[in-house]
Amino acid sequence: MTAVTDQDHDHGHTEPTEGEDGVPEEAEPEEGSDEEHARVEADEPAPPEGEEPAESGRPGWDDGLIARRVNETAVEEQQVPAVESRASTPRTAAPLAYDGALRSRLDALRELVGLSRTRLDSRTLAEAGRVLDEASTRRRLSGRHTVVAIAGATGSGKSQLFNALAGVTISETGVRRPTTAAPIACSWSDGAAGLIDRLGIPPRLRRRPAQHTDAEGQLSGLVLVDLPDHDSAAVQHREQVDRVLDLVDAVIWVVDPEKYADAVLHERYLRPMAGHAEIMFVVLNQIDRLPGEATEQVLDDLRRLLDEDGIALGEYDEPGATVLALSALTGDGVGELRETLGQFVTERGAAARRISADVDAAGWRLRPVYATSRGAGLSEEARDEFADRLADAVGATAAGEAAERAWLRNANRACGTPWLRLWRWYQDRLEPPTGRLPLRAQADEEATARQRVEQAVRTVAERASAGLPSPWAQAVREAAVRGSQGLPEALDDLAARAGLPPGRPPRPGWWPAAVLVQASMTLLQVVGGLWLVGQIVGVMSPNLGVPVLLMVAGIIGGPLVEWGCRMAARGPARRYGSDAERRLREAAAGCGRARVLDPVAAELLRYREVREQYGKVMGVGVG
Repeated sequence: MTAVTDQDHDHGHTEPTEGEDGVPEEAEPEEGSDEEHARVEADEPAPPEGEEPAESGRPGWDDGLIARRVNETAVEEQQVPAVESRASTPRTAAPLAYDGALRSRLDALRELVGLSRTRLDSRTLAEAGRVLDEASTRRRLSGRHTVVAIAGATGSGKSQLFNALAGVTISETGVRRPTTAAPIACSWSDGAAGLIDRLGIPPRLRRRPAQHTDAEGQLSGLVLVDLPDHDSAAVQHREQVDRVLDLVDAVIWVVDPEKYADAVLHERYLRPMAGHAEIMFVVLNQIDRLPGEATEQVLDDLRRLLDEDGIALGEYDEPGATVLALSALTGDGVGELRETLGQFVTERGAAARRISADVDAAGWRLRPVYATSRGAGLSEEARDEFADRLADAVGATAAGEAAERAWLRNANRACGTPWLRLWRWYQDRLEPPTGRLPLRAQADEEATARQRVEQAVRTVAERASAGLPSPWAQAVREAAVRGSQGLPEALDDLAARAGLPPGRPPRPGWWPAAVLVQASMTLLQVVGGLWLVGQIVGVMSPNLGVPVLLMVAGIIGGPLVEWGCRMAARGPARRYGSDAERRLREAAAGCGRARVLDPVAAELLRYREVREQYGKVMGVGVG
């Protein structure tokens, strides 16, 4: 049996491994090679101490992976393989169950991602998708096991602490750095194979602790994982640390008195994981190297740094990280950690708390693309202003005025004197009629109308997107621009169809009576004139009074009737013009609403939906 040589404070040791023929080989493996951890990666258990392997007559070698029972009075030197037995029938562990609040948050996050896929890029939603995938995967696995990783820097003694908790040398310790090249798992009970498979740890790196009845019962359900150094010079080691830390249920951070304030630890790991304080243990190791009251001083400074990192400390029964001091070498404080860890595992709530913290972290990363400090949406004032701008662009006011003039012109034609009507008929033959709604045929008028429409669309888009997070504001603006394509042409066509109906404006009921009175006035003028002509030619007896009176009555009465009809026609003409303007305004507003406002409102509604889901994810209400 080769003696173990103390090399440094960590009691590093090297032991020979078996060759293919069962003969021990003492060849020193190169640093970073696969043989470096042959002692912890052996697939086959070593033979019992004192017996010889069947293949040779040489004594068997203790490879450092055999867990012995320490109670020699009960069991005489019985050795148990540290590797999980592959022949044993695995137990089917009950899947993990999430409570109603966590299920609701996960459902809301899933709905949030689904609603946002068309508005946000895949990189923005990548973390939320990963959390959903990991939550779904973890839920299908064992709910009575808790996976805890031991992480630390080079020389912090994490592997030594790992061995102390397991009660047997499983993970190699030594002065050569890095010592731990790959994660090693130690399970205190059966049924954790699926969880360890999820971590990507092969069977040859899976171990069982020393079979102490008290310890096994105390830590039943624990799966402990020793990680490589997070500050290792080997990039693949750091990558393995980052990968496993995303998958475990809890983390034990091991620091030493020299590197507990290391910037890499705080800035790269502790600060980003501040929201995971409830599933974190921060252990100050190697306190045997600190004299007197230095341990308390270092602990106080460590707590101060953790507070600056935003990590809540679980003191006075408050939720948060657990901070302990111990020495894995002397065993001082290890029992307290084992007891605290046992209570933590017995609660079986670490996995759910980890998923909840992951949801919180993903939600905070998504906050800039969902949360806003002001109300978002289109006010009625903005909608009315948009409709007014479109009405101005289509010429609704001018159309109403033209309709009013058309009504008055029609009234004048019906109720005016024959001589005035004859004069207007002559003017109408010289120039085209202007009573109908004019079309904007001139190029400058069309350009002006188009500019008004574009300005109206830009204004309503800016008002609708004001205060929205950038992706949703951009989506609102794009919806407005898409809707504005072809809007000027649609308004032109609308103006032609929604203008005045063909033909003359409708006449009120009193117009025939006015026409009859005006004809009577004309008849008086004609009768009086003919009477005077007859007197002049001698056909009729001279009598100037009556014919002159008739002519004066007709000459004065005709204009008076025309003026009265014009006064009476102003009200109906104004109403007719207002109706024409209102119809055109409503038609322009309907066109703008269908093409621009409705798509913009749809984007705003989608944003309100995702913001509501985001509020559910974060567990807060949304105003």
